[in-house]
Amino acid sequence: MAFGARVQKGMVRRMTSLEPIGSGVDTLRLDNQLCYALYAASHRMTKCYRPLLERLGLTYPQYLVLIVLWETDGLTVSEIGRRLRLDSGTLTPVLKRLEGAGFVRRTRRQADEREVEISLMPAGLALRDEAVEVRRTIVRQLKMSEAEIADLRKRLDDLIATLSVEA
Repeated sequence: MAFGARVQKGMVRRMTSLEPIGSGVDTLRLDNQLCYALYAASHRMTKCYRPLLERLGLTYPQYLVLIVLWETDGLTVSEIGRRLRLDSGTLTPVLKRLEGAGFVRRTRRQADEREVEISLMPAGLALRDEAVEVRRTIVRQLKMSEAEIADLRKRLDDLIATLSVEA
């Protein structure tokens, strides 16, 4: 069911912003808060990753940066930031730690010295194979099929897009 949809008499219909979402105190129950469910799920997910990533010498934000670079090496800081929805002030310390660990190299672009390009080093490339096992472990912990994961991702991507437009 799509976000913003409501089931009525076996049918799915789109809610408008003018419709009441419920009445009384029930709407304020913690169990009825989507924001809390997303917050708790995010916290638990990060907690599941932590011990697996510690073995690789990575934090969760560093892991996300490497995933982006494994997809496309040689991106600028701003390109990585757009992909991860992070500003450069948040991203720069993560990149400096990855560089200090020998996983990436930061270089100023010849064409525009204001742009810093991030490239994988051999040690960063080598982590990719180990990261595959991290994902497999997480999928086993989730007890979800790849199709279920894809469906949940699609629904979350739709929510992110909706919130991005209204923000």
